Amino acid sequence: MPLSWNEIKDRSLAFSKEWADESSEAAEAKSFLDDFFHVFGVHRRRVATFETKSKKIDGKDGYIDLLWRSKILIEMKSLGKDLDRAHKQALGYFPGLKDRDLPRYVLVCDFQHFRLYDLDDDTHVQFHLKDLHTHVHLFGFIAGYQSRSFGEEDPVNVKAAEHLGHLHDLLLESGYEGHELELLLVRLLFCLFAEDTGIFQPRQFIDYLEQRTAEDGSGLGSMLSQFFQVLNTPPEKRQKALDEQLDEFPYVNGRLFEESIPIAAFNSTMRETLLDSCALDWSRISPAIFGSLFQSIMDTKKRRNLGAHYTTETNILKALNPLFLDDLRTELDVTLSMKQRKKRIAALREFQKKLANIQILDPACGCGNFLVIAYRELRLLEVKVLGALLGSRVIDISEQILLDVHHFHGIEIEEFPAQIAQVAMWLMDHQMNNLVSEEFGQYFVRLPIRKSPNIIHQNALEIEWEEVVTPQNLTYIVGNPPFVGAKQMNAQQRVEVRDVFAGVKSAGLLDYVTCWYKKATEIMVANPKIHTAFVSTNSITQGEQVGVLWPELFEHNVHINFAHRTFQWSSEARGKATVHCVIIGISLEDVAQKWLYEYETVKSEPQELQVDYINAYLVNGPNVLMARRSVPICDVPVPKIGNKPIDNGEYLFKPSEKEEFLITEPQAEPYMRRWIGGREFINSVDRWCLWLGDCEPRQLKQMPNALQRVKSVRAYRQQSKSKPTQALAETPTRFHVENIPNKDCIVIPEVSSENRHYIPMGILSSDCLASNKLKVLPENNLYLLGVLTSTMHMAWTRAVSGRLESRYQYSITIVYNNYPWPEPNKTQQQRIEATTQAVLDERGKHPDSSLADLYDPHTMPPGLLKAHKALDRAVDKAYRGTKFETEAERVAFLMERYLDIAE
Repeated sequence: MPLSWNEIKDRSLAFSKEWADESSEAAEAKSFLDDFFHVFGVHRRRVATFETKSKKIDGKDGYIDLLWRSKILIEMKSLGKDLDRAHKQALGYFPGLKDRDLPRYVLVCDFQHFRLYDLDDDTHVQFHLKDLHTHVHLFGFIAGYQSRSFGEEDPVNVKAAEHLGHLHDLLLESGYEGHELELLLVRLLFCLFAEDTGIFQPRQFIDYLEQRTAEDGSGLGSMLSQFFQVLNTPPEKRQKALDEQLDEFPYVNGRLFEESIPIAAFNSTMRETLLDSCALDWSRISPAIFGSLFQSIMDTKKRRNLGAHYTTETNILKALNPLFLDDLRTELDVTLSMKQRKKRIAALREFQKKLANIQILDPACGCGNFLVIAYRELRLLEVKVLGALLGSRVIDISEQILLDVHHFHGIEIEEFPAQIAQVAMWLMDHQMNNLVSEEFGQYFVRLPIRKSPNIIHQNALEIEWEEVVTPQNLTYIVGNPPFVGAKQMNAQQRVEVRDVFAGVKSAGLLDYVTCWYKKATEIMVANPKIHTAFVSTNSITQGEQVGVLWPELFEHNVHINFAHRTFQWSSEARGKATVHCVIIGISLEDVAQKWLYEYETVKSEPQELQVDYINAYLVNGPNVLMARRSVPICDVPVPKIGNKPIDNGEYLFKPSEKEEFLITEPQAEPYMRRWIGGREFINSVDRWCLWLGDCEPRQLKQMPNALQRVKSVRAYRQQSKSKPTQALAETPTRFHVENIPNKDCIVIPEVSSENRHYIPMGILSSDCLASNKLKVLPENNLYLLGVLTSTMHMAWTRAVSGRLESRYQYSITIVYNNYPWPEPNKTQQQRIEATTQAVLDERGKHPDSSLADLYDPHTMPPGLLKAHKALDRAVDKAYRGTKFETEAERVAFLMERYLDIAE
């Protein structure tokens, strides 16, 4: 058991006094360092060696004064010798050491002066022997303590995940797989962490592996099997003849080592990989990284099918902070500021009880990332409370800690991450106990493990959540359910959505994540005090899904208390997945302060806004739900989609293909029309279409190559599994959808980059054919085009349109048909028309640039931007006389107008 910090400080004072008057020589270094390690309660001979031979940088043999492999290298010098030279000498030994033996720390010392280098942080500290007692925390790693800064992402996390991922791959290739492999890895994870955090003695695990197993790996599997049995056996029940080295390991309990699994066969490469993993400083590992570890050892296909997107701590806190942590921190600050001591102490005691009574459920917990971070943050608050309550009083700290892991509940469909989640919670508990030890000067550890997090290996959509935790005991629900879009779900997931939303019309449009909102609402109805926050696909707040999901939730009086609008969510793992998502906090209680987090771009930092109301589109506006409409709510023309051939590419040509075809079929030239889809329109891509729908049969027979393409289209359609497509085979020269213009028309790209301030719309000539990736308005009308390309319409589009990832996906039935158009007077309409023409004229000044070039924010010509600003002012004035200051103000205004018109 590590010494308490108070004991270490007392020993350091005695050590300083004992060696203060010594005119020591290098020959006395062994005694000095033995006593130095004794200060921290460690037998030097157990962890470190003197005079370790190493090949120096000049190729000659050298002898390191003291080496604790992977931890610290110490170079001792006689009193008054040059410590800079000693440091250079110490670094000179590095080339002769194995990578896993390279130390993090280098200490150079002349018996009276200490200089400690931290090679990871590239820092060093120098102090005199008499001041050792004020610097003992620098050497906490010797005693088994390790300070860490919470919230920062540490590169060692990813490195650890990669090491264990490699070991997983080697074992899998050898034929050791499935449940047994997963459980073995989870146990090794625990042991690696235990080695560096005081659960085991320093180097206890790695020494057992190195000293008791052969270099070729033979016997390692059986040794591990016996080792796991020992960890699961109380000392009083262990065999008396048990190997002494094994018997020194503590009793862990927690059922982690209870199950007997087949013995894994290791080879030399596997053994070296495990030893390399041991050499990492696992005290710096965040238990939340276990999610990323799991992701790093899954294959890409499996990860996509499960919808697993494991996350950084920074992103997790975006959900936890506004859900409850911000309020708790504020409450604690207010409590600490109370002037009357008696009232302050009583309030602090009540606050600590409140923390201890919080129970959290993550119903898609994966490897426990959200639960682990939530537990850590609550424990940090409790440490702050105890610091204020206890001050410098000496008291048994173990009796003062109220929080424990049993109030944290999870549901996970996969067994391996469920196991990792449980272990990760124990490890975070131990990290926080180490912090308590440092803060209050007493060693505090919970061994053997007596309480466990409640992690259930089940399908969260097939069990009642009340079976996992009683609603009346539950405080918060939080997590990031699987990111699977409506079109990407497998058959089983579709059945689950249908069952969860039984009786809800158009439920087939919903993403998988919406099921968690529905089930969370049901449990909140059982206890209205529960608050919930989920990370979600952003599509549930856009387009058609809004009108399906949110009426179902609002029927139960659900309120949106906070929301992060669309941002990029990424993980820490190898081959990491990146998605665009939102975070939504809901409850049946209507809170007074609502917070909206806006992002300038999906990669920007959030801007926090306090708002009066947050609607289903995550906008500070009235509670409106846009239904799909077949006709516009205003008196404007109805757009249609462009042409959809269903031709297997037979009628479409690149310029070179067109030229080659016309060489053999020159009579087909009159039937060639420019083919313009969204990509072609925005990027000025040249494509052509062979339109034979109006070709006379006699003429078609005179074009054998064209006729052959018609026959190919007929055959392609006949082979389709779709009956409507099969029917189209009877008219192979016609398109599935036809929109053949007889005049110029307005076109709107269906998909456009979210980085553009304006969707590039325009006028398409009547001699071109629009594809189904363009929305076609059968008018050449400057007023209509002007309003559609204005900032007002863009604000509406950003608020209510669906998205393809984060790109705008323009919908006629949702965006256009629900848009509340202005009612301009004649002068205002003429002004809009004039400024629209000015925009087109500015485009015309750049004939060699595509619309993608012109509307890229970085390359947009100043003249074009100025013309758009003038158009924006003209459209704004058609709505109202006063200026719109923000986009949120525009959207709120448009939604109010929508309500007036639609009702």
